[in-house]
Amino acid sequence: MHTRKKGHSTWYIPDGYIPPESSGRLESHESICVLNCNDAAAKLLITIYFEDRTPLEEIPYTIRGKRTKHIRTSELKKKEVKIPAGVPYAMEVASDLPIIVQYSRLDSTQPELALMSTMAFPLDC
Repeated sequence: MHTRKKGHSTWYIPDGYIPPESSGRLESHESICVLNCNDAAAKLLITIYFEDRTPLEEIPYTIRGKRTKHIRTSELKKKEVKIPAGVPYAMEVASDLPIIVQYSRLDSTQPELALMSTMAFPLDC
């Protein structure tokens, strides 16, 4: 049987923004959804870029083999520094194994909820 590569080793998300408020039952939030189709665990290094401050570089995260994980961006931190709500940012997700990355945002700042989801941009270095 032919074995195909499932995913890419580097992914980019240029439009990150954690809504600072919520107005209802659901909390505004963002997630990166990572699918690891490999037998082995994938070791990620996530870098957060900002417009006006130093990046949060190489935040480690591990996804077990043959698993998916929804990672809330508000939980990512480097030396206790988190992504601030209400501040635009971009994200790079690098992995030692090929993975698939999707990005989602739930904006509940208004009574009319908005859910946005898109595939991240893949690149193999």
